Amino acid sequence: MKIIDLESKHKDNYFHCLEEWSDEMKDAGDSKEKWYEKMKDRGLRVKLAEDDQGRICGMIQYVPSEYSFVDTAGFYIVKCIWVYGYKEGMGNQQKKGIGTQLIEAAEQDCRELDTNGLLVWGISMPFFMRASWFKKHGFKKIDKDNIRILLWKPFKEGVIPPKLVKKKKKLELIEGKVTVQAFVNGWCPASNIVYERMKKISEEFKEYIVFEYYDTSNKEVFDEWGVLDAVYLDGKVVQKGAPPSYEKLYSKVAKKVSRLK
Repeated sequence: MKIIDLESKHKDNYFHCLEEWSDEMKDAGDSKEKWYEKMKDRGLRVKLAEDDQGRICGMIQYVPSEYSFVDTAGFYIVKCIWVYGYKEGMGNQQKKGIGTQLIEAAEQDCRELDTNGLLVWGISMPFFMRASWFKKHGFKKIDKDNIRILLWKPFKEGVIPPKLVKKKKKLELIEGKVTVQAFVNGWCPASNIVYERMKKISEEFKEYIVFEYYDTSNKEVFDEWGVLDAVYLDGKVVQKGAPPSYEKLYSKVAKKVSRLK
């Protein structure tokens, strides 16, 4: 196993988070590719884990903290770290130390970039991006928002720990309409899938729906709202884990619309 930098030949794999075989990933659209084109000259770093057969079985991506959901510049933050964990394709590659190699490579890279430290975010529940895993790798908790936890490893003395940015504005609903508000950053295909599905459903019910799109890869938009990735249906977020199926989202919208008829 070796850790390599992203190359052009790996981009399609990277844009699909190593799941280019997945039919569900087809619903993610091209938002991640567009995000990559914006961020590649703004400090985005991507490292991949390649096995001895040339297969990419893990990835980590991290950006300057001013392009994330924290309130302080001068750091790098890991947007996600992922090791292939499915039976399909190459099979489950987790629990082999690949994640450890990736996070250590990112930390070393950020030290060489002379940043103030490396930030990570994790979930307090035992699923994707577990905060407990980062704690085992020396990261310390510095802030929390519901089940999302911000952790850090400072590289310099005296730096002030950043905080998570929380939602700043109340969403306004339109009387007599179903309101869909999509905050899209582009970095995460799981969030992009929900956006694309809700956009398609909203088109079908466009007579009854007000659809609002916010491009949070534009920092001014994020700074105004404090929301990086979320889709709201009449003020309530529709995703709290894996992307809901198209059928489930359609049913939710259809019920809202039926009350207007």
